[in-house]
Amino acid sequence: DAEPSPELAARLAAPFLVLLALLLRYACSLHPYSGHAQPPMFGDYEAHRHWAEITVNLPARAWYAQGADNDLHYWGIDYPPLSAFLSWLVGTLAQRTHPQLVALHTSRGHESAPTKLLMRGSVLAVDLLVYFPAVLLLA
Repeated sequence: DAEPSPELAARLAAPFLVLLALLLRYACSLHPYSGHAQPPMFGDYEAHRHWAEITVNLPARAWYAQGADNDLHYWGIDYPPLSAFLSWLVGTLAQRTHPQLVALHTSRGHESAPTKLLMRGSVLAVDLLVYFPAVLLLA
């Protein structure tokens, strides 16, 4: 009855923990989010959807500026530019697959099953591509 070596156990622990974390994130995505279907602000999902709308429809210099096309009181971008560029990537994908999600001025409060899947899938993709590798490298 041989026990696995500590090196093997450590090597198997990281993928197991990543899968467990992804499963937990996926399970959370099956439930409603704060502000779901509650105008006028609609909650955090709407904030991120709106940021994608702003970043794909306005030039970068207008992302953080109040203007006719960017009301900063309605979920103005309040994260650093790297986050805004991530919103731009998600928005670019949305423009190609679900343009109604990022239509300037007309998409406020837009919620549909396919667009929620796109938004939630983007979070899992960033976790897999950026967050988890960084955690594993620093562990």
